[in-house]
Amino acid sequence: GDQMSSLWSETTAFPRREVLSEELHTDVLVIGGGMAGLLCAWQLHQAGIAYVLVEAEAVCSGITKDTTAKITSQHGLIYSQLLRKFGVEKAKGYLDVNEAALREYGKLCQHIDCGFELQDACVYSLDSRRKIEEECAALEQLGHPVQQRSELPLPFSVAGAVVFPEQAQFHPLKFASAIAKELHIYEHTRVLDVQNRKAVTSHGSVTAEKMIVATHFPFLNRHGSYFLKQYQHRSYVLALENAPDVDGMYVDEAQNGMSFRNAEGLLLLGGGDHRTGKKGGAWDELERFAARYYPQAKERFRWATQDCMTLDGVPYIGQYSKSTPNLYVATGFNKWGMTGSMAASILLKDLVLERENPYVEVFSPSRTMLRPQLAVNAAEAVASLLTPTGKRCPHLGCALKWNPQEHSWDCPCHGSRFQADGTLIDNPATGDLPHPSQKRGSGIG
Repeated sequence: GDQMSSLWSETTAFPRREVLSEELHTDVLVIGGGMAGLLCAWQLHQAGIAYVLVEAEAVCSGITKDTTAKITSQHGLIYSQLLRKFGVEKAKGYLDVNEAALREYGKLCQHIDCGFELQDACVYSLDSRRKIEEECAALEQLGHPVQQRSELPLPFSVAGAVVFPEQAQFHPLKFASAIAKELHIYEHTRVLDVQNRKAVTSHGSVTAEKMIVATHFPFLNRHGSYFLKQYQHRSYVLALENAPDVDGMYVDEAQNGMSFRNAEGLLLLGGGDHRTGKKGGAWDELERFAARYYPQAKERFRWATQDCMTLDGVPYIGQYSKSTPNLYVATGFNKWGMTGSMAASILLKDLVLERENPYVEVFSPSRTMLRPQLAVNAAEAVASLLTPTGKRCPHLGCALKWNPQEHSWDCPCHGSRFQADGTLIDNPATGDLPHPSQKRGSGIG
């Protein structure tokens, strides 16, 4: 299909790393070289712990390169939800961890040339002033400074908006390449299986006391039931030149709404969301919007991204499952992967070092899930398993759907994606589609 590249990948090159071709022993193995894996490795590096990071393709070649790169503790209208579901203490915990992540980026970016700048973050609602007021009340209860606005520098009117002052945005790949410089990284080193303390890779192995899985969607199916606890969502971006400076970062509270921010002189217009493998507005919706409201603008880049969505709006960060004490995970960032990655690195460093961290409970992957949500997510998967079709996902055998926008086969169950020729694009599947002549392998677990 068409290779679409993000603004970030066009302006950053990473030095190549070697392939692991020996049997290594270390204290901590980090699996996955996106922002979350890199930051975990960086924290371990700073703490003087022996570690190694392995990445199946190249550093930041997965989802990180396609982010809109907002660093904020404002994640939609989440605080009124968190208060309702979990109470004050956990809602405050979520806020504190994300604020700590924001401060950590701020400190680090003083020494890194990555376009880091403070910006107000703003969540707006097109039709519900009540939702905005509820969120403001929730934040007041948590003691967080916040402003309400009713007018925004966007080409439509809103019912209201919640503003977090002094959040940030940056160039994610310039940042990532700076922190990756000193880290112990192997590329093109795919983990094929994990048994006890040994990870077998394409040409070698790593034996480690502890392991962190930071592969976007966790790929080990034997533990933790992640394929029941999260699904994936695609969204789309147009980068426009000759479009206004919106002076901040804006996002619709509705899941399929739009987002706005400027970068490198361009306006990044995001939206067109849909669950992976379902229909959605995609780029058409963004093109129509741009033609109507920014007729002078010209498209410079377009790209799409994919996010792991958890069932209760909070990431899964911590012990991979109750039965795997030395295996950890960071996943389910619900579209806020930059802040989430840093938050994960702070939490997981403490867990690996066996230090107390008051926030472990908030993000624990073993927390109770609400049964109706599990049932709905499982039903989506079962419906796909029962669909008769030629192409099946090697992950758990779901029926693949053709995505005409991006010329790819997408899995509506867990979001694996493949090029038209069957080459793997996005996990949790761990290999290409078999050629019709080959028998189906069982994949991992």
